[in-house]
Amino acid sequence: MSGLHPRPVVPFLVACGGIATFSLMDAVMKDLALALGAFNAVMWRNSLGALFMGLLFVGMRQRWPTAAVLKLHLWRSIVVSIMAVSFFWSITQLPLAEAIGLSFVAPVIALYLAAVLLGEKIGREAIWASVAGLLGVVVIMAGRLSGHYTTGHLWGAAAVLFSAVVFAYNLILARKQAQLAGPVEIAFFQNLFVAATLSLAAPWFLAPLPVEKAPMLAGAAALAILSLLLLSWAYARAEAQILIPVEYTGFVWAALFGWLFFSEQVTWPVLFGTAFIVCGSLIAARAKPVPVNQVEIAIV
Repeated sequence: MSGLHPRPVVPFLVACGGIATFSLMDAVMKDLALALGAFNAVMWRNSLGALFMGLLFVGMRQRWPTAAVLKLHLWRSIVVSIMAVSFFWSITQLPLAEAIGLSFVAPVIALYLAAVLLGEKIGREAIWASVAGLLGVVVIMAGRLSGHYTTGHLWGAAAVLFSAVVFAYNLILARKQAQLAGPVEIAFFQNLFVAATLSLAAPWFLAPLPVEKAPMLAGAAALAILSLLLLSWAYARAEAQILIPVEYTGFVWAALFGWLFFSEQVTWPVLFGTAFIVCGSLIAARAKPVPVNQVEIAIV
């Protein structure tokens, strides 16, 4: 890992670019999920991602992991498979900004999972973080229920929150994984094992790769990899406390891309609710300072 950059603004801007790139990938995946279904979009994107990262893994002559590390890669990939399909299905039902705003509650949930799974003590900050996060979810859902909504919107919101719970567990796995492997290795095996995990359901759900969607699928895989590399570079050169707020710029990009590509409007309840959730997440970050790694951010 490289030392801290003499000018933190450079890693900060690079991290912003990484989040913007990942948000654009979300927009591409929404289009693909609407056209192909969430399962097929995730399956084919990760298959192409495994191919791209496999070439990079071999080209960089990465060391083959031990059996214990491979087991961790496999288990986290199973978790990511569930998380990714549920999240990308949810954005076919909800505006991008609303789904991203709700998903920000994951760090707050992670505090309680860490207490249950790792025996960590729940402090006063964690309680305040959970209150703020819960209030944000209530505000967003109240705005949705007070306006035009369908059963699909409600199931979409439920899928986002379910994905956030799974993502919170994923954060705990990611912290352990990041201590044992580098970003290229993690990205390669995650793409490979996610595709392998989803292939178990292929006889029932997989559709042939549509030739006309192949460029978009390749683009989504490339954007995910580029985001990973940008965030990896940034987090290796600046303290986590400087870069943590960058993650929340994803909401701005989601609102922009949702408006540009899908004519989605951002409502005031979504803005206010997301603000509460972000405040809760920042309190959670202060309550338990953890070195943030790029694998904790991107669903690669």
